[in-house]
This record gives sequence, C-alpha cells and structure tokens, in this order.
Amino acid sequence: MERKWWHDKVAYQIYPKSFYDSNGDGIGDIPGIISKLDYLKDLGVDIVWISPIYPSPFADQGYDISDYYNIDPAFGTLEDMDRLIKEAEKRDMYILMDLVVNHCSDEHEWFQKACEDPDGEYGNFFYIEDRKEGELPCNWRSYFGGPVWEPLPGHPDKQYMHVFHKKQPDLNWENPAVREEVFKNINWWLDKGLGGFRIDAIMNIKKKLPYKNYESDRPDGLSDISLMLHDAEGIGEFLGEMHRRTFKAHDAFSVGEVFNENPDELPDFIGDDGYFSSIFDFATTSFGKSDKGWYDCKTPTPDDYKNCYFKTQENIGDVGFFSNIIENHDEPRGVSYYIPEGDICDESKKMLAALYFLMRGLPFIYQGQEIGMENMGVLPLEDIDDISARNEYQVCLDAGLTEEEALKVVAKYSRDNARTPVQWSAEENAGFTTGKPWLKVNPNYTSINVAAQEKDENSVLSFYKKLTALRKNPEYKETIVYGDVIPFERDRHNLMAYHRKADKDVLVIGNFQKEEQSVTLPSEYKKVLINNYPDMTAEGNSVTLRGYQVLVLELA
Repeated sequence: MERKWWHDKVAYQIYPKSFYDSNGDGIGDIPGIISKLDYLKDLGVDIVWISPIYPSPFADQGYDISDYYNIDPAFGTLEDMDRLIKEAEKRDMYILMDLVVNHCSDEHEWFQKACEDPDGEYGNFFYIEDRKEGELPCNWRSYFGGPVWEPLPGHPDKQYMHVFHKKQPDLNWENPAVREEVFKNINWWLDKGLGGFRIDAIMNIKKKLPYKNYESDRPDGLSDISLMLHDAEGIGEFLGEMHRRTFKAHDAFSVGEVFNENPDELPDFIGDDGYFSSIFDFATTSFGKSDKGWYDCKTPTPDDYKNCYFKTQENIGDVGFFSNIIENHDEPRGVSYYIPEGDICDESKKMLAALYFLMRGLPFIYQGQEIGMENMGVLPLEDIDDISARNEYQVCLDAGLTEEEALKVVAKYSRDNARTPVQWSAEENAGFTTGKPWLKVNPNYTSINVAAQEKDENSVLSFYKKLTALRKNPEYKETIVYGDVIPFERDRHNLMAYHRKADKDVLVIGNFQKEEQSVTLPSEYKKVLINNYPDMTAEGNSVTLRGYQVLVLELA
C-alpha cells in the first residue's frame, strides 16, 4: 500500500447548522466554525468535513442543493468560506465539503429548465418519463417512503425520478454533459484550496436500465431500492472518470459514502489508484437493519459490534484505509446505540471511543461525540424535524404499533439525535446561540458540555485528546497508523480486544459489559498507554477488567 499524506490524520465532521452560531439567529454558520478552529486543533483534528453549506431550500437539511457554486446566506458568504480555508491552512488543517451529486434541488436552475422544456437539453439532465395513469416505470421505493416517481411540475403527462425526497430529483449520470458539470464544479472548489470532499450517496448514481420491477416487501407494492442498486452494473466507469479528472489531479482527499461495496472490489474503490482515498466502514451501523422499517431492526450486541470491525479489517487487508466512525449526521448517537440502556457512563463512552479510534484506518469524530453527547429520548411527533423519522413513524403505525411504541422506535433511530446543537457550556441554549436554536437542545447540556470537560483531566473530552495524542506520538505512530490488526480472544463473550502490530506490539482490550472479567495477557506488558480508570488490577500476566474498562498496553 502506497503511503499517503492523510494516513496519519484525525478527521472531524461538522453539521454546520448545529455546530456554533456566531450571530444569534439560531443557526450555526461559517464564522462560528472559524471561531472554533483552535478548539479542534487542540483536540488533535487535522481534517474537517463540513456537511452541505450550499444554497438550499432545506427539504433535506441542505442535501438538496440549488447552487453548487455558492454558500447559503444562513451559513455566511463565499468570502467567509475563503477565510475558513485560509484559517485552516494556517493551522495545518484541511477543509472538506460535502459533494452531493446523485441529485440536486428541484429549485436548481437545471431542473427549472427541464420543467420548462422536458424534451430539451436539460430534460436529459434528469430521469424524465411519460406518465400513464395507474402505472409507474418501476416499483422502486424512495429512501423517504413512497415511489421514486413524481409528476413533473407543469407537465401532468411526465414524471421524474427521485430516490430521496421529491424535492431532490436524480441527476442522469448516463448523460456526459451532467458529468462534465460535476467535474467542473469539483475542480472549481479544489482550485480554491479545498482539501477534498466527502461524497454523498454516490452508489445511487448508477441505475438499473432499462427499468425493472423487484419483489415487493410491504403492502405499498414497492420494492426496497437496495435491490436495484445490487443489480446495477458499471458504476466504476463513472467513479474512475471522476477520480482521474478531479481528485487525482489535485492530490485531494476523498471519502465515499459507500454501503454496498463488494470485498473483491475494494482495490478499485480504495486501492493505491482507487476511486476514493477512503470509504466509511458502515458495518456496525448497517448491522441488523431491516427492509421492513426501523421497528424491525436489531441492535448489535457487543459481540456483533466487534465481529463487524474484525470482518472489515479482514476484507481490507493491506489494500487501503477505511474511515472509522461510531456516529454521523445520519445515525443516532453511538453511545446511546451501542452501549446497553442503563450502562451509559463516562467509562463506557471512553471504552467505545478507544475501541473504534485505535482500529486501523482514519478515525472520524462527529461533532459532540468527543464530549459523549447522547440521544434526546422520546419526543412528541411535532418536535421531530427529521423527514425520515416522520416517515418511519408512519411505517410503525402501518405495521400495527401503537403511537407510543412508534415514538419509542423513532427516538432510538432518528437523525435528530445527532443534529441537536453542540453543547458548548452550561449557559442558556448550551452556549450554542444567543437566539432561539433551530432544533431543540438536549436538556442534559448542563452536565455534558465542552466548558466543563475542558477543565477536567478525567473527562470524555480529555480522553479523546489522549487518543489523538497517541496516534500522533512518533514513538507509536507507525504501529497505530500502519500496524496489523490481530484479534485477541475473539470468541470471548463481551470482550473486544486486538493487537496493533508493527515495530511495536500494542494491545487494545475492552470489557464490553458492566461486570468484571479477568483476562490472561498473551505476554507481559511493558507500559500502560491508556486506561479509562485511574488504576488497574493486575497479577503477573492476568488483568481484571472492571465494568467497561479499556486498556491500551504496550507488550514486551
């Protein structure tokens, strides 16, 4: 594997609407991000990915873009963005933007022109078909519920495809003119000094053509769209062209949102000359998901969790780097999801942090994760903003759940959990804004916040700083960044442990339960590098791990 400039970095995701508000309008903004760059640098962050800040009607919180060359006024100006890039450069940091090119907004100029003349140049920028009463071109279900087909505005005899929200018409990547526009935009941003992109929903750009129906899995007669994606072939031609024309030419970092990669294709995706620098490891977030809906999903057990990670590492080998996460803007808070109910505490949060962060690959921290932010709990329907959560609430009711049961399901999986404002202090609105926050602040901000944890050397925030410091420590960097991952006691219940082996042998060992358990180490330990407790119980080569204790040991 060829070594790259980004291999030893630490990345951080910002959901800008909820990060920090500089002007009191209740919405986070670019000047707010600039004001927190030193905080991120102190945390040990090198790469900052910012979720969409382009102009948008916000049908899907900015993932419906109406202008790829500008900044939405809610977040600031192009001048603010230029300043952010320059301020990051001063701190040896890199800014990533979100690349959302499977679809645009129905308010984008291209779609407006397509509506004016469906048979003209811009009609071919989208998937537009003739409309027949009671008949669809195919029975694919959109990610947010309902068919992927919607009547074309102004043309009752036409319909267009949207695999996400109806205000997010899919771009037709089969059209070379569409690809040219996408590549032109990518290079425009990279020329401005951007470090690269996170690429959104990219596996959806290749459709199964001609259209075909798939077996329905719900009373609506529609089929899960993943069946189509599994059937579609030839996406590599699009991704390879994009890589050559943009990212490779700029030596830019790119990380793909890829859910359905085949292990045999990993060299094509993230090999030395792959389509992307990296792709996210979604094994743990995808585990237990059901085509029927959230109500039928199964939460991974600690043993499921570790096996997901180890399987990913076995698949990747020395091909390249995955990007490792426990949460993002589309997932619930990791500590509320992976740690059993009733066991959430600082110790278990630190254990979860160490187990994912020290795995081989690029660690991504999602905003607020570094202080252990948690899910909101059950909320009334009128307080839920997430459009997918609202859809799943109805799916629950249709499946026979009561309203109370449906709200409980939604509370566990809602994307709002990760989108509540970052808890900067115990002041009003968690110090996020002097105005009214766009989304309700988690009431636990008085006890979980940055200001309090910065003063506490035993806080979750301080623990994350220890993890980033170990990754950057010249004495251990070779091992932590490039060392092999070798599972230890893999079959042991509720124990997740692995060696990182290169010039040193570092053992990461976590007790994934509240009960103590004793473990015999494979050899004597030379040094305790990280411990989420103030001490440890050891006798010879045997250690007794307390509830959710995690140890990082250099072995002799």
